[in-house]
Amino acid sequence: MSSPLPSEKALVPFVSVENMMRLVHHIGIETVLTELTDVIEADFRRWGSFDKTPRVASHSGEGVIELMPTSDGEIYSFKYVNGHPKNMAQGLQTVTAFGLLAEVSTGYPVLLTEMTLLTALRTAATSAMAARHLAPRGARTMAMIGNGAQAEFQALAMKAVCGIDHIRLYDIDPLATEKMVRNLAGTGLTVTACSSSQSAIENADIITTCTADKQYATILTDNMVGSGVHINAIGGDCPGKTELHRDILLRADTFVEYPPQTRIEGEIQQMDADYPVTEFWQVVTGKATGRRDASQITLFDSVGFAIEDFSALRYVRDRLRGTGLYQDLDIIADPDDPRDLFGMLQRARQT
Repeated sequence: MSSPLPSEKALVPFVSVENMMRLVHHIGIETVLTELTDVIEADFRRWGSFDKTPRVASHSGEGVIELMPTSDGEIYSFKYVNGHPKNMAQGLQTVTAFGLLAEVSTGYPVLLTEMTLLTALRTAATSAMAARHLAPRGARTMAMIGNGAQAEFQALAMKAVCGIDHIRLYDIDPLATEKMVRNLAGTGLTVTACSSSQSAIENADIITTCTADKQYATILTDNMVGSGVHINAIGGDCPGKTELHRDILLRADTFVEYPPQTRIEGEIQQMDADYPVTEFWQVVTGKATGRRDASQITLFDSVGFAIEDFSALRYVRDRLRGTGLYQDLDIIADPDDPRDLFGMLQRARQT
């Protein structure tokens, strides 16, 4: 006896790494980054619609494994993601991820996808969204401190969304900088490799820090940061990991995604519990002021939040339509009679 065919509900669209790359090239990476920025900002505008909780983290001496769930009452999403800096020495990714969308009404999954690439895209889009509101008017130059796996995405998002045309690079590993210079050739960006972080931030309107070591670090000191800049701090994402000297935070107006998570994982973990922050959704909706004047230092202390992943998953689901860039996976048992799961199993027995 042949196995019964799965029902339509049992088939969940799955986007592999190969198909995610094809989808990005089908749309165009700068278009993806621009559209994704707008989708994330639209969800920030309806911040109150979402369940919000700090991510569930399992820490070890090697790194961290996290689950990031949220729902807007109609769609549920979660992302599995890890952060293991020591992986680089073994030729492995520091961050890997996958994610899922489901219908709240039935609980049935409607999308399963890789999110290693998608996380890099949504992180860059979130940075660009923040810079669109917080960076100095007419910003054209960004310093990129840390030239690892996410760096090119950050550069292209700032170009596509904010009009940045010059990127100044520094990494403690010159091979990482060489890789980034090579990858950004032909993108229309002027790229300058620098010999120090101090040199990289000279004349920069936006400073992005994106380093991997999970330890308290000082990538930028207070005397390095002049007035009027926007700092996009995205490397800090777990307890015990920071990139900025605390004196910078004392001079800056700091904007965050979700304070209960950021106070544990972000740059502000160094500060007292009453250190003032502004939730970024308030800037997007006009409830709070972002950049006030040309001399203000703004800091986006971004640790990544589940709503951004929700936005990215929803974007991919919408953009998949008509492309065929997915596989149907039979991963949900869905018998014709919902009471007869055992019977479905029996009927599939080979004779």
